[in-house]
Amino acid sequence: MKGNYDKAFENVVRLRVMSILMVNEQFDFNSFKEILEVTDGNLASHLRNLENQGYVAVEKTFVGRKPQTNYSASASGKKAFQDHLDFLENLIKENKSH
Repeated sequence: MKGNYDKAFENVVRLRVMSILMVNEQFDFNSFKEILEVTDGNLASHLRNLENQGYVAVEKTFVGRKPQTNYSASASGKKAFQDHLDFLENLIKENKSH
């Protein structure tokens, strides 16, 4: 089967984070929090998980005097996510023919 199942994307929050980062060059913490409707701690934990996998790059900046944390998908993160989507797509196709 083509593609590769990746446990990093088993969690719906991480799946949605990567989906957002596939179509946005970067996204900030508060915007993720609003869209995903999760707590700070929950979101931080999932983002850290993706960062530890090397799938997400983190950039901390200041907007005025406020710190802002931006996230972007790394090249390996994009590839891993696409492989995961290919795996799921093939799984669906395989099960349609039965």
